[in-house]
Amino acid sequence: MAVTLIQALFQLLTIIIIVDAVVSFVLSPYQPFRQFLDKLVNPMLEPIRRIVPPIMNMDFSPIILLLVLQGIEYLLLKIIA
Repeated sequence: MAVTLIQALFQLLTIIIIVDAVVSFVLSPYQPFRQFLDKLVNPMLEPIRRIVPPIMNMDFSPIILLLVLQGIEYLLLKIIA
């Protein structure tokens, strides 16, 4: 039960981060949907952005965040299982 809940939570976070990254290329920052996604994702991205600045105008922080989340999920599942 707990394993399924953790997997679902991390899968939802992954989808939200990917959608936010894709939407940032398409929608204006003033669109309500984009602002909503940014409010969810930016608090997780900001610490990474302070360490890893954009390279040639490419922000790699969502990719790094996804890798960190996968690592955390793996560790949590190993602890529980």
